[in-house]
Amino acid sequence: MPSTGTTFKCIARPVVLRLALLAVSLATAAAPQAARAQYEQLAGDPSPFSDAALVSEQDWIKPGVPFTVGVRLVMEEGWHSYWKNPGDSGEPIEITWTLPAGFSAGPIQWPFPEKIDGGPLRSYGYADEVLFLTDITPPADLSPGSTVDIAATADWLICADVCLFAEQAVSLSLPAQSDSPDSGIESEEFAQARSRLPVTLAGWDIQAVSYSQSFALRVTPPSGAQADLGGAYFFPDEPLVLEHAVDQPMSRDGESFLFALQQSEYATGTPERLEGVLVTGEGQFLNESSTYRALAIDVPIQVASGQSSAASSPSLLLLLAFALAGGLLLNLMPCVFPILSIKVLGFAQHGDLKARAIRRHGFVFAAAVVVSFWVLAGLFLSLRAAGNQIGWGFQLQSPLFVAGMAFLFFSIGLNLLGVFEVGVLSGRWVTKAFSRGGYQRSFWDGALATLVATPCTAPFMGAALGAAIALPPIEALLIFTLLGVGMAAPYVGLTMMPKLLGMLPRPGAWMETLKHILAFPMIATTIWMAWVFGSQVGIDGVAFLLVGLLFLGIALWILGRWPAPQVSQHIRLLTRSVAFLAILLSLYSGYQGAQYITVSASESAAQSTEWQRYSTASVEALRAEGRAVFVDFTAAWCLTCQVNKRTTLSSEAVEAAFKQKGVVLMRADWTNRDDEITRALESHGRSGVPLYVLYPSNQGRATLLPEVLTEPEILAALEPLPDWLATSDQKSL
Repeated sequence: MPSTGTTFKCIARPVVLRLALLAVSLATAAAPQAARAQYEQLAGDPSPFSDAALVSEQDWIKPGVPFTVGVRLVMEEGWHSYWKNPGDSGEPIEITWTLPAGFSAGPIQWPFPEKIDGGPLRSYGYADEVLFLTDITPPADLSPGSTVDIAATADWLICADVCLFAEQAVSLSLPAQSDSPDSGIESEEFAQARSRLPVTLAGWDIQAVSYSQSFALRVTPPSGAQADLGGAYFFPDEPLVLEHAVDQPMSRDGESFLFALQQSEYATGTPERLEGVLVTGEGQFLNESSTYRALAIDVPIQVASGQSSAASSPSLLLLLAFALAGGLLLNLMPCVFPILSIKVLGFAQHGDLKARAIRRHGFVFAAAVVVSFWVLAGLFLSLRAAGNQIGWGFQLQSPLFVAGMAFLFFSIGLNLLGVFEVGVLSGRWVTKAFSRGGYQRSFWDGALATLVATPCTAPFMGAALGAAIALPPIEALLIFTLLGVGMAAPYVGLTMMPKLLGMLPRPGAWMETLKHILAFPMIATTIWMAWVFGSQVGIDGVAFLLVGLLFLGIALWILGRWPAPQVSQHIRLLTRSVAFLAILLSLYSGYQGAQYITVSASESAAQSTEWQRYSTASVEALRAEGRAVFVDFTAAWCLTCQVNKRTTLSSEAVEAAFKQKGVVLMRADWTNRDDEITRALESHGRSGVPLYVLYPSNQGRATLLPEVLTEPEILAALEPLPDWLATSDQKSL
């Protein structure tokens, strides 16, 4: 009698799978009629755009001796299937064996996958052709001369712009003989498949360290080995360990390779082991014979000490890697990206510059970014050493500084719209500066980009900045330096590759249109700054700020309407006097607005029936009563905080879950300086917002949620908590 073997399946995270299937349905529904007709014609094809077959490594089998078979999956061009961990979406292949009595099948031997990027998601899988190996063990009493039928049913998901479920029954017959079997005609294919399997190599030292919500993977080849892991990528075995769509920065420490890995937003805790496959880049191998590219990783995860000060300690190297990655990601933040776009536009305006001059501008820009981070670090560390309770973005807690930033962004927006062209933002000044090789503009652009980046906290930055508080000054300065280097790296890389710059379109009318388009993010940032200002000083203070912006606009319009070289001395004196007076009125109005009594957003939160004002004593008292507490550490000037507040934290599912679990909601507003909130941030190893903390009842360990919140992440964190409503109902009975 045949027996059905084990089904091997890796389940993708449910929420992503549901979203992926929904996207497939919408894409199919919205597809052109011809495309839909094409898919409808596949209704009778159980394995669309792909085909499966069962092949054997040898021509016959010997009783009691294991042999290897493989399910070969061939996919049409443009289509792919999935690895055992499909990543952000997808489903792995599932093989169900039907074997004669006494036979047993081992697990699928998964070849290493490749990255499949689609929009903001990243999946892991295979394209073209792949062979899934499985060892089959026959019984020792198998009769020689008999014929054995081996069958299986393969189920997989085949995807391109749409995803389709596929299924195919495969089988083969092999004779049984008492002699040792010879290799079959498929032996070369099996050898190639084995070269794609992860291996464990002697002499390799592998360590994994956790820090906050990130990991460091340290890989050290044997002494004298010529291994190059510069393009390597780590594929985790399980889907809820790492963020798949986040890059993995690599740094060197002597002979070791250090990879920075970001923990998944869906993780409910730190795993005990890090398991997966480290795959080298294309054309790179782990051994001198150029045989293997995949290194099997299965090591315990050590918890790093945040207080380590040794320069060679893994925790410090991890922090530096996080700082570098966070600096790189800062370029994508909405408060920084428009500034860098304007800088790249300058290259298009001055495409006739020599490559050497362009490279110098890139290094000057990078130097300004790093120096600006040093200045911020010096001010930050000096004020803290003097006893001030401050953190990252502390300058935005000053209404005067926020008003100044609003004036600055408003001026840049008007300049891009062509209202005026004077001073350091003047197109004429830029032309002269570039023609002289004047690098002042590049330096001030770097300083400005750093200044507007301060309210942003990119992924990886939270842990690095939080640790900088406790580290000695030299090591803290290294963290700030790596932040600056990471932020400047893409721009410097662009200036180092003149061929890429040569691909920019020639100067023309499109540049004027692009300048106008880039003005609107600046105006939008001005509106954001005005809103932050209002959160600090109230509606009356905002009225003064708006009046100040009006006077500033008048002054800049006058300067642009009557440019100095085109008017008489009398007109120039009159217009400059009026413009100067308007600027004074602008500054005075902004200053007066900043003097209004501040209104903390947490006070308005305290008036809400859902969110209470944060208090450390209140948190401890509620936990002692058996209540869980969720604290939102936020600030009006933190854009990520506001997005999370208006999306995830306001969703019906999250609000219902908070209510079901009886979680007390608190909002720790850091818009204005608050020493108690600063100390609370430090207690969790952070120096800035956003930060989201779920305190369980009694003295359970607090859970830190990621900076970018998602609904499934919050629901997963709440799941272990007891059902408060059910408990309350029982007590009432």
